[in-house]
Amino acid sequence: MGLWNQPPDLAQLNESLKNTIGEGLDIRFEAYDDESLTASMVVDQRTHQPYGLLHGGASVVLAETLGSTASYLCIDTSRFYCVGLEVNANHLRGVRSGRVTAVARPVHLGRTTHVWDIRLAGEDGKPSCISRLTMAIVPLGAEPPRA
Repeated sequence: MGLWNQPPDLAQLNESLKNTIGEGLDIRFEAYDDESLTASMVVDQRTHQPYGLLHGGASVVLAETLGSTASYLCIDTSRFYCVGLEVNANHLRGVRSGRVTAVARPVHLGRTTHVWDIRLAGEDGKPSCISRLTMAIVPLGAEPPRA
């Protein structure tokens, strides 16, 4: 089971994307192992910017969807919930079509925060984006942190 508090159920994770931005961008959870969670997203007119390239904001949606789900799977959901605190992204190269695949790996899994490294690559395996996501781990019943 590795880092997971609850083992990922890919069918259930994909079902959780119904009626969300994840469904609209055709995000799919695809795999997991003891150290990572993997998802992919379509690159087409739904995720393009005006010049026909994958929109950086769409890459960030994939990164945050993947990283926040990974955090959720690491916590005791009977006692805590998690919310995003910060996300950043470095866009390395353009992708015009196909799918991008993202892999989230933990950098830090602390009592009150999680930090995730999320790497996106095109179908050719070349990196397109590197993102870092920080999540707050909040006790149930408590207010989320305020900016």
